[in-house]
Amino acid sequence: MGEVRIPVEAVKGRGAASRIAHRFERDERAAFDDGWSTLDDGLAADRAPVRTEVIWEEARSVISSNESPDVYFERSINPYRGCEHGCIYCYARPNHAYVNLSPGLDFETKIIAKRNVAQVLRHELGKRRYEPKLIAIGTSTDCYQPLERELKLTRSVIELLHETNHAFSLVTKSSGVERDIDLIAPMAAKGLTAINVTITTLDTDLMRKLEPRAAAPHRRLRTLRTLAENGIPCGVSLAPQIPFLTDDMEQVLEAAWDAGARSAFYHVIRLPWEVSPLFREWLQAHYPQRADRVMARIADMRGGKDYDADFATRMKGVGPWAQLIAQRFQKAATRIGFNRERVVLDESQFRPPAQGGQGALF
Repeated sequence: MGEVRIPVEAVKGRGAASRIAHRFERDERAAFDDGWSTLDDGLAADRAPVRTEVIWEEARSVISSNESPDVYFERSINPYRGCEHGCIYCYARPNHAYVNLSPGLDFETKIIAKRNVAQVLRHELGKRRYEPKLIAIGTSTDCYQPLERELKLTRSVIELLHETNHAFSLVTKSSGVERDIDLIAPMAAKGLTAINVTITTLDTDLMRKLEPRAAAPHRRLRTLRTLAENGIPCGVSLAPQIPFLTDDMEQVLEAAWDAGARSAFYHVIRLPWEVSPLFREWLQAHYPQRADRVMARIADMRGGKDYDADFATRMKGVGPWAQLIAQRFQKAATRIGFNRERVVLDESQFRPPAQGGQGALF
């Protein structure tokens, strides 16, 4: 697979170190010195900061459905494609290939924003045959990534769900969710929402390499505390667990409990399609001494491969290492008190939204 390599020092604050070619590309590219300083000039240009670009999209539909038995929701909404947080392990990176963009740097620098997400959602919720079911927001990419502060697409979705009393949940690595507590707290009081915050590790140095533009661990803990203080059911996601890297599961759970989280879950790292070479590149750049050990243990959890998409095993893995992670999580969660009561959101309060035009008068 071809790629355009960029020096690691040129992508400070980004997860990927290359614009790796996606799986549908036919051409392969490689750097070449033609004797006229072209190679050096190109590297100098690459050292310029990689800026974020917004690509607007007019969505035709926004509610996605799935029948995956290992996923807790049937419906989801993603206001954005791509994510500025730049998490190197993100399983959504390969989706950028479908729009002819690189799952590498393009995924975290070329963000596709669904300009009309709220308008289309209003139309879909207003259909006569619509049956309300829990909607999960931001299941592929973080709905509170930095651009949300300016674009407010996620807020527009929550405003409509607030208007219609529609149950929803979301998971985020950002403190940006605090900006929408004025909408979320009243819905939580009605049993309509629950929020999960992902805390992969408390190790700030590791986190800055894994998730370069996400909120710091201490800031995510403060977000959990703020949510809990406002009466919002909240949980902590310890995803993904990566052997020999994220080794502080118990400490994360204890800190999250103290902050007010009462539910918890985890997944092991997933490396579908282009995520595997990107993650290998990241390991060589940041942790070369342990790269082989990390990949060997990942393969142990995937039947000897980098990834296995089997519904029964893709979230938790197989084998001794997967069992060890599961045992550690279960023992720590039980000891601390997590997951004693399941939060069930009320889907019965939904009322159809008002539609524009004369139809709203009748």
